[in-house]
Amino acid sequence: MTRRCAALVCLALGLAAAGCKGDDASPGYGLVWQDEFDGPAGQLPDSERWRFDTGTDWGNAQLEWDTDLADNVSLDGKGNLAITAREQEYEGQPYTSGRIKTKDLFERTYGRFEARIKLPIGQGIWPAFWMLGEDIDDVGWPACGEIDVMEYRGHEPGVIHGTIHGPGHYGDNAISSRHEISQGGFNLGFHEFAVDWTPDSIVWTVDGYTYHSVKRADMPAGATWVYDHPFFILLNVAVGGRWPGYPDETTVFPQTMLIDYVRVYGTLP
Repeated sequence: MTRRCAALVCLALGLAAAGCKGDDASPGYGLVWQDEFDGPAGQLPDSERWRFDTGTDWGNAQLEWDTDLADNVSLDGKGNLAITAREQEYEGQPYTSGRIKTKDLFERTYGRFEARIKLPIGQGIWPAFWMLGEDIDDVGWPACGEIDVMEYRGHEPGVIHGTIHGPGHYGDNAISSRHEISQGGFNLGFHEFAVDWTPDSIVWTVDGYTYHSVKRADMPAGATWVYDHPFFILLNVAVGGRWPGYPDETTVFPQTMLIDYVRVYGTLP
């Protein structure tokens, strides 16, 4: 069965495979946006779905220059998007990589956001599947809100993190949880990472297993719930930064994150 057929079967079965339950599976709820990354090897991501963020040090002391080059972000010809970090001098930085976003192309409030991803490995390698509030240009970060569907540090291949950042809960005070698999690592195969986001809660799953949940009613004192407006999606592989640390003699380049698909489910227009 192809991935596209599987998606249609999922919808026909009330989105059970997407982890949607109860009223979410009622008529009028379904697939609202997707990218299956089908196309020839070397093709850039669909410009009607994704834009490049180019530059360096996005506020985390990262070392890569994120480019708009196919060497860093392109289809692999096997139904995946490849985001590749390379050890090469570019614009004064020692590494290149890629960072893409749906800003101004697709932004949404609430729903299920999921991606099937195979992660890279290595000290200082920092891939992520995440979202930012569409009002970031007006209110800045963290007032816009940030939902990290999946973050990962390459020196801990068996561990992923799900996190939100917002006013009163960002940086070291972010609301976060980690999930560790019992054996192997997320670099050894594809896994499905998702959040189910409603007006009152955000729930994180990996391969259908729930490992983190945050409710509006349970926000700690001083933390503001800013998860009630449209967010856009980002995919990237950072190199270095204060949280993961920096590459060392054990880090092997290139390192690639493969994304099989990104899908968003929600209430249909």
